Amino acid sequence: MTKYFIASDHAGFELKEKLKKYFLEKIDLVDLGPKSYDPLDDYNDFAIKVVKKVKKNKNHKGILICGTGQGMSIQANRFSNIRCALCWNKDIARQAKEHIDANIISLSGLFIDLKNAKEIINTWINTKPLKNKKYLKRIKKLK
Repeated sequence: MTKYFIASDHAGFELKEKLKKYFLEKIDLVDLGPKSYDPLDDYNDFAIKVVKKVKKNKNHKGILICGTGQGMSIQANRFSNIRCALCWNKDIARQAKEHIDANIISLSGLFIDLKNAKEIINTWINTKPLKNKKYLKRIKKLK
């Protein structure tokens, strides 16, 4: 069964909390923090927590939220076998899953509203990766 790990920094905390309430009954969702708002939180620390969980099991997935989504994405992608996609709409989320089989997505807590964030996550969760030769070859090159 797929388990989803979610985390944010201070700039993504409010969106994370709203998404958590929405998705808690819909998917197996685990909040890796922060537990409360702290303006000194660093995105790096929370991205690494999610990455470690995703790396433990190929069925585990991650959702990261920081101010722009960029910092979390960059930090996550520093690890082998992590394919974190910065998603700002459902079309990007669909392609991230279809083309690179993104195992983590990163969202902006400052520039994406709750409705759009729900659409992005739902699309990513419900999209299947394209397993044809072209995309599998490209994913292999990412390693």
